[in-house]
Amino acid sequence: MNVPSELMSMLAGEHGTTKQKAARLVIDLASSAGADEFVRCDNSHVSGVSVITGGHGLRRFLADLSGDDKGKVSIPTTLNSAGCDREKMEEMGIDYPDFLKFQFDIIEAYNNLGIEATLSCTPYDRGIDSTEGIGSWAESNAVCFSNSYTSLITNRESGLSALATALTGWAPLWGLHIEDNRKPNIHVIVESKMENISDWSILGDWIGKQIRPEWKLPWGMMPHISGLPENASFEMKKALTAAAANYGCPMLWADGHTNPPPVTENYEGELIFTENDLKIRYQELAPTGIIDLVVIGCPQASVGEVRTTASYVRSKMENGLSIPDKRLWIFTSGHNYEILQSDGTVDLLEEAGALVLKDTCPEVTPYNRNMYNHILTNSLKAEHYLTSGLNKMPTSVSTISDCVEHAFNPNLISSSRPTLDSVNIKPMISNKVHVDGELNLLGRSLPSQKQWSIEGKALVTDVPITYLGYVNRDTGVIEEKGHPLDGMAIEDTVLIYPKGSGSTVAPFVLMGLIYTNKGPKAIVNCDVCPLTLPAASLLDVPYAHDFNTNPTLAVNTGDYVSLELNEGVVRLNVISRVSED
Repeated sequence: MNVPSELMSMLAGEHGTTKQKAARLVIDLASSAGADEFVRCDNSHVSGVSVITGGHGLRRFLADLSGDDKGKVSIPTTLNSAGCDREKMEEMGIDYPDFLKFQFDIIEAYNNLGIEATLSCTPYDRGIDSTEGIGSWAESNAVCFSNSYTSLITNRESGLSALATALTGWAPLWGLHIEDNRKPNIHVIVESKMENISDWSILGDWIGKQIRPEWKLPWGMMPHISGLPENASFEMKKALTAAAANYGCPMLWADGHTNPPPVTENYEGELIFTENDLKIRYQELAPTGIIDLVVIGCPQASVGEVRTTASYVRSKMENGLSIPDKRLWIFTSGHNYEILQSDGTVDLLEEAGALVLKDTCPEVTPYNRNMYNHILTNSLKAEHYLTSGLNKMPTSVSTISDCVEHAFNPNLISSSRPTLDSVNIKPMISNKVHVDGELNLLGRSLPSQKQWSIEGKALVTDVPITYLGYVNRDTGVIEEKGHPLDGMAIEDTVLIYPKGSGSTVAPFVLMGLIYTNKGPKAIVNCDVCPLTLPAASLLDVPYAHDFNTNPTLAVNTGDYVSLELNEGVVRLNVISRVSED
């Protein structure tokens, strides 16, 4: 491995302890990914800001970095959304112990590292004429949007790996940095008209739900989408990539809207999205009970999205109507808020009774459950995370026009509110079957981990694990309906799964569980996982990957296994098999 001299000096501690930790993580990731070279990055975007996303793992980690005067970022770095609009805390009704103090502590800690507190999950939507170069971005929707529609290239980083690159200026040259890896692996044919912004959000989410465990997707699904209408707004393209990113999609190709895709001879799968598929999803997502709150802007709403919402609001106002009880919340970035304030859009919306919020977004806000227990939104990204353990709130989806209709009229639906238990969740696709016999697998670990030996009970799935919101940050119990391991605790297990999925904040959640002894004693991934590896690297949790046989199919949950690292090779053996139920 050709490690730059600057990175080696950081690893040796010549630039302080903070950059030493960051350099170790960058080199660990490079080695695990099989990268022989490193690339100097132009910019970074760091996730993990809200109190309810990063949690105590984030706060403790940032506290560990404090006091190092040399610990400043080496490249321009921006910051993701916070959990509130500090100027409208009272109107948001947040009821969370010490929330404001924790939030300010987190932002201040990032400021002390030299990071610009833009507090936006849409760094591509800041009036920049062209986005190009090599980035290290850790916001899933931003990664997918920028790789798909701009000249910027970034891997799908975790909050920790993006921070490590921000501090060092270097990233491993791997994954999407290499042109041969930027190839579509799924073909999606669209046979629907796709007229509304929310149609595109539903499509992105629908594609992700079709992923099969046997598909080889080392860098996530990267669909080639054919059949979309020629005329698509910025907001439609943004909705598509944001929803697809929920399932690990780092980029996509859409005929007529992105660069032409590289020629691919064999796709892992072909999907057809029909008008009936769209209709069925709207029916499944439609509100069936009293709606407490309507939210628009996940990811943070663009100027066009807010103006579209305002046009529907204006038509209601012209009929003498107003929004009761501030039932409509619109989330946007600070940059867009200033534009919308200057042109009068904010005044119009607030005059109608809406609440226009900046610096935060729907999925990272802690809602007051004495006031809000059922949300309506136009975003499948919002629905994906609001129903998770972050808020565990029933969430329905419709078009912007329908959302505005419900905001003005609380009585459109009079039946009781839905509950999460009442929602029919389909089981996730799994190919696991019980296996018997002896087993001796060979894999790899991290350069920073030299030697260890572990024994314990295995907890195994061939379905990716989403840590943010779907693994309880206090108990370590997986709480993801439809997941094969739903209801099972990861504490003190040898946790074996393909890779992480979902939010790039995953390492902070995992770190929090490790700090409180609720995490696994060892972790095994099939592929290098930038959402898992950083926590294992920084907290020295035994980590293994790239085995000669797929460990998720070769080991049963409940098997008693041993893992041993010696001279760079990890051996995974089954000591005793669990009996088949």
